[in-house]
Amino acid sequence: MTLPNFDKSLKQYAELAVDIGVAVKPGDTVYLQIAVDQAKLAQLIVAAAYDRGAAEVQVQWHDDLIKRLDMAHMATSRLYNIPDFIKGQFDYWVDHNAKRITVISADPDNLAGLDPQRIANYQNAFNQAYARLMDAISSMKISWTIIGAASPKWAEKVFPDANTPEEATDKLWAAIFKTTRIDQPDPEAAWKAHDQQLRTKADWLNAEQFDRLHYVAPGTDLVVGLPKHHIWEGAGAYNPRGEEFMANMPTEEVFTAPDFRRIDGTVASTKPLSYSGNILEGMHFTFKNGQVVDAHADRGDAVLQNLLKIPGARSLGEVSLVPDPSPISQSGLIFFNTLYDENASDHMALGQAYPFSVKDGVAMTTDQRTAAGLNQSNTHVDFMMGSADMNIDGIKADGTVVPIFRNGDWA
Repeated sequence: MTLPNFDKSLKQYAELAVDIGVAVKPGDTVYLQIAVDQAKLAQLIVAAAYDRGAAEVQVQWHDDLIKRLDMAHMATSRLYNIPDFIKGQFDYWVDHNAKRITVISADPDNLAGLDPQRIANYQNAFNQAYARLMDAISSMKISWTIIGAASPKWAEKVFPDANTPEEATDKLWAAIFKTTRIDQPDPEAAWKAHDQQLRTKADWLNAEQFDRLHYVAPGTDLVVGLPKHHIWEGAGAYNPRGEEFMANMPTEEVFTAPDFRRIDGTVASTKPLSYSGNILEGMHFTFKNGQVVDAHADRGDAVLQNLLKIPGARSLGEVSLVPDPSPISQSGLIFFNTLYDENASDHMALGQAYPFSVKDGVAMTTDQRTAAGLNQSNTHVDFMMGSADMNIDGIKADGTVVPIFRNGDWA
């Protein structure tokens, strides 16, 4: 790397994931998901976790090329049946309240050109095996954080005009460090201040308790109902043991769950979506009584249609507000990665709702969550639909209209 002070910045980044991301404490089990080409970052994260007293750090390695080879050539009978030892690993993490650090660095086009139905069938099988762990994550029973790491294939997608893969990778690392405040004199203090700013917005929305939201922008005219006693969240969250964690780094959003039965109108995506190793662009959805009744994508339509076949994926599980002047948006970059692009734009998620998005939701049964308006699914896929043209109104039960966003920013 030719990036100035790269080693120092990478060490700070690893410590940020451990201290602010999941707040590792003595006796914790930590599991790290990371690509083999990010070994240096993995070593720094593991070292930092043990330095904070972790009892064990399990590393789950992955590799883009091997993933593509598996998707292309693995026997169908094996591809669609997740082995018991993998399910057992998921159960172990839940049983030990493991703190999960996920590092994403994959080529956004890694699975492009492969049979989308085969990929979808695998994803469905994996989601079923992953269901208990996903429930623990979505219910905040365990702490978790997602961060990014620059890889040449991903970097070349973001910076196609770079002269070399090395130059592109340096530029992507610089962007990652900036968006995660590593460039600040005290990154951890900067994150705590940012967390408080987002909490202030969430507190205002929680006090208002809007009945529904009305989104209007080019290609979008959508009314989204909100559950009674819904809760808006900011950057930080808390597990049942009272430990704070930062689920996404970076993050610029406040979010809640919609009432999946009360969504009507149209919405258009505004940024590419990297999903299941493919890029989806130009997505348009029509909702009626909470369900997608028509959808298409200008690019990746077959992948989108397979996504919508997953039970629960035809409704929404999350609505998030992100001002267009956010630092990631103002960078002008398209990251082709949801972690970053969703924090440059208002977004919504098809699929699972987070139970903590309604009062006492974590303690509810599945049937009670459904009755409260929380969508149930084994998937949760964000897509970006915000822009500088987005206007959002909050509408109260008595019909009172309160501006929330005007021209892509807080009103």
